[in-house]
Amino acid sequence: MDIRTPPDPTNRTALPAAAARVAVGHNAVDAIAARHRLLALLGPAFVAAVAYVDPGNVAANITAGARYGYLLVWVLLAANAAAILIQYQSAKLGIVTGRSLPELLGARLPRPARLAYWAQAELVAAATDLAEIIGGAIALHLLTGMPLLVGGVCIGAVSMALLALQDRRGQRTFEGVVVGLLALVTIGFMGGLVVAPPDWGATATGIVPRLEGSGSLLVAASMLGATVMPHAIYLHSSLVRDHNRALTGADDGPNRGPRTHRLIHATRIDVVWALAVAGTVNIALLLLAASALAGERGTDTIEGAHAAIAANLGPVVGAVFAVGLLASGLASTSVGAYAGSEIMAGLLRLRVPLLARRAITLAPSLLIIGAGAEPTWALVLSQVLLSFGIPLAIVPLMRLTGSEEVMGPWRDGAALRWSSRAIAGLIIALNGALIVLTFI
Repeated sequence: MDIRTPPDPTNRTALPAAAARVAVGHNAVDAIAARHRLLALLGPAFVAAVAYVDPGNVAANITAGARYGYLLVWVLLAANAAAILIQYQSAKLGIVTGRSLPELLGARLPRPARLAYWAQAELVAAATDLAEIIGGAIALHLLTGMPLLVGGVCIGAVSMALLALQDRRGQRTFEGVVVGLLALVTIGFMGGLVVAPPDWGATATGIVPRLEGSGSLLVAASMLGATVMPHAIYLHSSLVRDHNRALTGADDGPNRGPRTHRLIHATRIDVVWALAVAGTVNIALLLLAASALAGERGTDTIEGAHAAIAANLGPVVGAVFAVGLLASGLASTSVGAYAGSEIMAGLLRLRVPLLARRAITLAPSLLIIGAGAEPTWALVLSQVLLSFGIPLAIVPLMRLTGSEEVMGPWRDGAALRWSSRAIAGLIIALNGALIVLTFI
């Protein structure tokens, strides 16, 4: 029968067949539309995931692989699992309440406590920015020979341009640029594994949790401190709030209707995929160091690691690694400045223009570089400062997402609450060990 002619109403077999074809067509259209709606909800977690592949991660993971081979693979797997859970809680908080974590804390804390909390959060943001500016400056120095101070100025200028793009073109454009930089990071840091594939048998043994002395404990704690980032926890709740407002065009409050289920489902997918990418990159860095840099001298600095990679795997792989480091610094410092702005707005109820804030927060990093501080030492110091801020981010988040008053029917279930408590306790213990061992 010609599909362009209507079915004969007297033909009892033609009518069901035509109806079935129409139903299949409608189902296909509905499936495509649902897929597009889901894709439109994705993105915030990929911006937050940039914090998990910043220059601090590069330093920690390369050190772990070069010193201890495949021993500490399990640390990255555990840290990434913890990061998925924590970032999911932060995103869910923003979806259900329509407010960010800093906003909720600012509304609940008395003024003295709010100011003290803001001060430590700003210190954490400054420590994060220091690592990212230094990492980007090192990348420019490796690629072009540019002095570190000039490179830091260039990284700051480009990050200001990215933030200006966010102001003028909206969050979706900013998300697209950051995801593109994340793709460059992934290629840059995983490219070396093509030339120097790891020992997969040894990698499998590294999944079993174990340590070798206090030195490996110190490195493990620094890896965890570099992986679970306080500013990403504060920021993710803001990102999903602003992302959903941009999609709907409404500045609405809490999401307590049927739409919430769809938003939370999309967030689960977003977080798992984004953190899977970040976790894969971090593991690739450790495996690359274990396979190509084990026993090499000087790999406890990023410059030394780059030199060893170029010497052992060729200048092309070394250049690709440096490009990945540059993309990491650019993306992470832009995201870090965005996080600092949201922290200030939520806790002080004061919104400073992003570009003005970027200019102010850039100054301490440039002063430290200009003073001649050893870059890798400055990176280590920044990770120690971050260790102080992690408990102050995850404990309030855990309490808020487990509260029926705050979350209503979307509060964390018993399994999630106990899992988050165990993770919080482990992170606090390991970061305490990091602080003590660093000073000892």
